Amino acid sequence: MNKNTYTVFRTLFIALFFMAGIQSSRAQDSTKIIYLREAINAALKNNRAIQLAGIEERIAASSYKETEAIYLPEIGFSYSAMNTNNPLNAFGFSLQQKSITQADFDPARLNHPSGTTDFTTKLSIQQPIINMDMLYKRKAAQKQISLYQLKTQRTKEYLQFEVQKAYLQLQWAYDAVAVLEEALVTSKAVYQFTNNHFQQGLIQKSDLLQVQVQVSTVETNLAKAKSSISNASEYLGLLMGEEKPVIYKTGGTDSLPGNIPGNIQKINDSRADFMAMQKAIESSDLMIKATRMNYLPRVNAFGSYQFNDSRALGFGANAYLAGIQLSWDIFKGNRTKNSLSTQKLSRNKMEEELVKQKEQSQLELNKAMRDLADAQYDIKQQTTAVEQATESLQILQNRYQQGLVNTTDVLQAASRQTQQKFSLVQANYTLSMTQYYIEFLTASDHL
Repeated sequence: MNKNTYTVFRTLFIALFFMAGIQSSRAQDSTKIIYLREAINAALKNNRAIQLAGIEERIAASSYKETEAIYLPEIGFSYSAMNTNNPLNAFGFSLQQKSITQADFDPARLNHPSGTTDFTTKLSIQQPIINMDMLYKRKAAQKQISLYQLKTQRTKEYLQFEVQKAYLQLQWAYDAVAVLEEALVTSKAVYQFTNNHFQQGLIQKSDLLQVQVQVSTVETNLAKAKSSISNASEYLGLLMGEEKPVIYKTGGTDSLPGNIPGNIQKINDSRADFMAMQKAIESSDLMIKATRMNYLPRVNAFGSYQFNDSRALGFGANAYLAGIQLSWDIFKGNRTKNSLSTQKLSRNKMEEELVKQKEQSQLELNKAMRDLADAQYDIKQQTTAVEQATESLQILQNRYQQGLVNTTDVLQAASRQTQQKFSLVQANYTLSMTQYYIEFLTASDHL
């Protein structure tokens, strides 16, 4: 090899090595280790469901501020220009402009006035004094603020549960990959041994084909398990509001839930969704009282100050008007009575829904506690089963190498070991999922 050829190959090798390093770096960058608390915090900060719940809170607060109108005055300003030859209005314009003279009382002039112009500048004010229906509506609107705050809290609790589920699914996928990779190593070792013996004519080809099928099956399941990692990572990223897909790796068992006390027997009435429903009932009670207040009279003050002139932008004559008005809707076609009936039925419906919701949650808690006990027992059983299956496989592998058992026995033992390990992974997943679900069902504290 001459010097130029050596230089070309050396340059090509360096370039390929550099590109391989870039690809390796990108592969490492695409995988990110994440802990459960980190994922939960990101979801609570970036998830759109939380953002929508926050908007609903602000809408409720804004609606409550609208009810400040029952205390504050309404002030209006107007400027109008009018011209008329109507006898009554023409005389009234002159009277408002304080320009009446003796000649204006001439019957001919009174009955047939010429066109009269009036420019009016008016400032008006209305001040609520006693409006009991609006007072109770304001209190009901205040309850709505608490309602949506509790709704936001429950949304956060549900989102936390969803992140926990997604995190466990990701952990399960990695555990499944680990089990299948171990099974693949075992299957390939059996294949290597079987192939050597087949080449020596000591084993039939059917035995070799059985092992090949086993290896292919494990490889197919391993590929599916790796796809599950991508699927779980994408869903976790969606919950956290990530815009770009990232392959996540769980941070280990430190993120798994602690032990749930076995004496939890009752749903906590202070759970956020129960409290939100209770606030809705209280708000409905206040709206019923507000409707009842329609039977009572209202008292409001009003006033105005105006300028009248025959010239545009003139302020020749001024006058004020002030007063207090008591108004009372004595009969409104039974509308108030029927509204009360409808509101009471709606309130009663919410009460029944709250009872139903509590009963359903209690039923789910009872089942979850039984599932928890079953999962704990299942883990003990599966742990023992894995140990027994592993020992059985080792024995059969040794005997297989000595020619004392056939290939089918070894493959069946390997499949049993893999199945038992899968069952143990599933039992751990079920246990953790049940613990998180019990925490979600019994949640009562703010996050």
